[in-house]
Amino acid sequence: MLKGYTLPRTPLGRSSIVPHPPWHYAGDCLAVEFRGDPAAVRAFLPEGLAPAEGDDRNRCCAYFVEWQASTEGGEELLDPVRSQYRETIVLLSALRGGEPVAFCPFIFVDQDVSLLRGWIQGWPKLLGSTRITRHVPIRSPASPALAPGGRFAATLAYQDRRLAEAVVTLRETAPGLPRPGFARTVNVRHFPNLTAGKHDAPALHELVQLRSRDASFSTVWKGEASLVFHDHPFLELPALRPVAVDAGYRFSFAMTVDDLVVLQDLRRP
Repeated sequence: MLKGYTLPRTPLGRSSIVPHPPWHYAGDCLAVEFRGDPAAVRAFLPEGLAPAEGDDRNRCCAYFVEWQASTEGGEELLDPVRSQYRETIVLLSALRGGEPVAFCPFIFVDQDVSLLRGWIQGWPKLLGSTRITRHVPIRSPASPALAPGGRFAATLAYQDRRLAEAVVTLRETAPGLPRPGFARTVNVRHFPNLTAGKHDAPALHELVQLRSRDASFSTVWKGEASLVFHDHPFLELPALRPVAVDAGYRFSFAMTVDDLVVLQDLRRP
């Protein structure tokens, strides 16, 4: 009998790209809150979600994260190539049934484990290259301080082209996290159909919401920021380029993911 949580399934079950959950995550994050064009934000929202209202109207956030992840035994931490990756995540504020949620139209990662793990959760992951200024907890000109005046930057490249860049200058600690956040993110899990005559009838097309747990956060630093999305010959992220930038953030956080709720089957009868 073949075993494994994902393909490839093998006699021992040790070759799966993604191992069984729970999946534990810890990361350093640079984030930039911004406002997108209202029509563009609305156009990216799937069926079942509506544009946010009030202060969250057109509010978006770009997250650049350097992650370390493991399963329950933590054996991946002793083979860092399996546990470490970088990621860029774009979230849009939205409403579902009048309640605030977030939606992810684009996310980029540099590890196949994270790519497939994201698809299982509904994250629309693409392979991309994210780079983030690191903080080392000693005083050095080579390490910006987590203090007023500390300057951090992040870049994203996709298929050999620079796609995004951000700079954050820290000014003060913040009482809360950037918005929209991960806690109420709603995704679309989609798997197409290759059967002739059914190419437009996906095998799986559903609205889902993650159930993360055991979340913890460091001190959150906040300051002014810049964010640029560059033109790309076919990727549509530049449609969401900022019309205004609100603030930048730097913090660390951890969480565990081992649950998901299906909210709505979006397939047409």
